[in-house]
Amino acid sequence: MIDFRYHIVSLVAVFLAIALGIVIGTTALNGRVLDDLEDQVTGLQEDKRSLEDTTQALQARLDTGDLFEEAVGPALVEGTLTERSVVLVVDGEDVADETIEAVQLLVDQAGGTVTGTLRLTESYADPAKESELQSYVTGPGRPASVTLPETDDTGELVGSVLAQVLVVPSDGATPDSAQLSSVLAGLSALDVLTQESPSIQAAQHVVVLTGGVQDGDDAEDRLSTLVELVTALDAAGSGAVVAGDAASARENGLVGVVRADPETSALVSTVDNVESAAGRISTVLALSQEGEGTSGKYGTGEDTQPVPPVLAPTP
Repeated sequence: MIDFRYHIVSLVAVFLAIALGIVIGTTALNGRVLDDLEDQVTGLQEDKRSLEDTTQALQARLDTGDLFEEAVGPALVEGTLTERSVVLVVDGEDVADETIEAVQLLVDQAGGTVTGTLRLTESYADPAKESELQSYVTGPGRPASVTLPETDDTGELVGSVLAQVLVVPSDGATPDSAQLSSVLAGLSALDVLTQESPSIQAAQHVVVLTGGVQDGDDAEDRLSTLVELVTALDAAGSGAVVAGDAASARENGLVGVVRADPETSALVSTVDNVESAAGRISTVLALSQEGEGTSGKYGTGEDTQPVPPVLAPTP
C-alpha cells in the first residue's frame, strides 16, 4: 500500500511543477509585453517632443504676427476716426485692463477721442435688481428731460436712460453733462456700474468690451438685458461695436447672442478676438464702418471676416 507521505510528496511535486510552469511562462510573456510597452513609451515620448516643437514654432509665428499687427495697426487705422468720439462700456470683470488701454490707444491713433470708461457690475443684469432699477428710472431721481419708452421691461428702460445721456445723437445735440452725471451717480449708488475714468462725456460711438460667458439659470435673462443695452446705445448715436474674446462668441456669450439674432447683428458690429492686436484693429475699423451705416461680424469665429475693410482716412 502507498503510504500517506507518498501522497503528500506527490501533491507537492505537482504544485511545484505548476508554479514553475507559471513562472517560466509569465517570464517569457512578460519579456514580450515589456518590450512592446517600452516601444510604445519611446514612440509616445518622440510624439510628445515633436508636438512640443510644433507648438513652440506655432507660438513663435503667432507672437511674430501679433507684433507685426501691433506695428502696422496705427497706420491701418490712421484717420479713420478723425474728430469722432468714443465711450467704452466694459461688461464685467473678465476684460483685462491691458485690453481696455490698448483699445483706447488705438482709438487715439485713429484720430478719435475716448471720452471715458464705464464698467458694468454683475448686478446690472441681475434679475434680482430689476425692482430697484425700475424704481430709479421711473422715479423722481431720473432727470426730467430723459424720456422713457412705452414698456415695463426694466432692461429696455435702463438701456434707454443710459443711451440718452451717454450717446451723442446723429443730429449732434450733445446731452447735458449734468444729466449724465446725475444718471451715473444714481446707477452707481445701486451698485450696477462704476466709473473707471476720472471723467466721462457723451460720445458718438460706443465700444462694449466683454469677455467669457454667462452661466446659471438666469443666464438667458442676463444676456437679454445686456443686448437691450447694446441696441439702445447703437440706436442713439452713430453706431456701437461689441468686442470680446473667443469665449464670448459662444451661444451663452454676449457676442454670440448678438450674432445669433439677425436683426441685432444687422445693426451692431461684433469682434471675437479683441484680446489680440488684429481684434483691436478690427474694433476701430468697425467703428469707422458703423459711422458709414455698415455693420459686420469680424474675428476668427464662424461666418466672420478677419477684419473690416479699410476705409480711406478722413481728410
